[in-house]
Amino acid sequence: MRRLLLTAIALALCAVASVGVQAQTYPSRPVTIIVPFPPGGSTDAAARIMAEGMRPILRRPVVIENVAGGSGLAGVERLVRAAPDGYTIDIGQWDTHVGSIIYNIAYDLEKDFTPIGLISVNPQLLLARKTLEPSDLKGLVAWMKANPGKGMYANQNAAARVAGLLLQKATGTEFQYVPYQGAAPAMIDLVAGKIDLLVVQAAAALPQMRAGSVKAIANLSPQRSAAIPNIPTTGEGGVPGFYMTGWFGFFAPKATPRTAIGKLNAAMVQVLANPKTRTRFAELGLDVAPRSLQTPEGLAAFHKVEMEAWWPIIRAAGITTQ
Repeated sequence: MRRLLLTAIALALCAVASVGVQAQTYPSRPVTIIVPFPPGGSTDAAARIMAEGMRPILRRPVVIENVAGGSGLAGVERLVRAAPDGYTIDIGQWDTHVGSIIYNIAYDLEKDFTPIGLISVNPQLLLARKTLEPSDLKGLVAWMKANPGKGMYANQNAAARVAGLLLQKATGTEFQYVPYQGAAPAMIDLVAGKIDLLVVQAAAALPQMRAGSVKAIANLSPQRSAAIPNIPTTGEGGVPGFYMTGWFGFFAPKATPRTAIGKLNAAMVQVLANPKTRTRFAELGLDVAPRSLQTPEGLAAFHKVEMEAWWPIIRAAGITTQ
């Protein structure tokens, strides 16, 4: 009996030692970043920039896994099912970690994730077809009031739907919602002049803006963006309070060890401090998140504020997947 007891104690001590060694040596294998959208978009581009910078810091491969489907839900569900060991994280945003309450999701946005840090604040832009007469927000509001219900507004996701409701409420105007299965087909129709208005992240808008195919009416942020400083805010355009800023942040499954979160965060922060990263983000129309929000606690507080601000609006408006 005594020999069995000693053996059990020895095994237990070995297990504890093994856990300690694993914690000290994390990461010991590749880290996967789930991108819940197809390759080529702004989410994918930002994730690949971060992965490239984190590899030499972590001294391990950092792999991008595009898990598209269900407006980003498939990728988030993949994260929820992943082992909470720090080797699988995702790059989340408003649509996947706030606006997804419009869907019948099988996870808890408040409890099933461990924040790692906020990566960027992404300006959302109100765009117009290039042939639309008004070129600023004041002129657009006047045009919509003179043409009630005639404006054609792209409804490509939850964020666009909410932004449209806010615009109507703030200006006392009406326009038609035109459904789309994503920003890409909506942008095609905006360039072709088939619709009048589109709200998208700056990263998705810059190529067409630079080509002169569409025009930017306003930045839906309280302050001008350092990445695109020439675009006035909605407040400057005479519609204060009409704000809707996008963002990117890293999340891990709940119960991920603090050691892993700490090392992932340290690598993330180091990459974001690199001037090369900041330049590449600016080219995408992304503003690096303030340093105070790059921490796990900063993202947790930021995420909480986002949910508390937007969920009542979404629910009151009765926004659904239809």
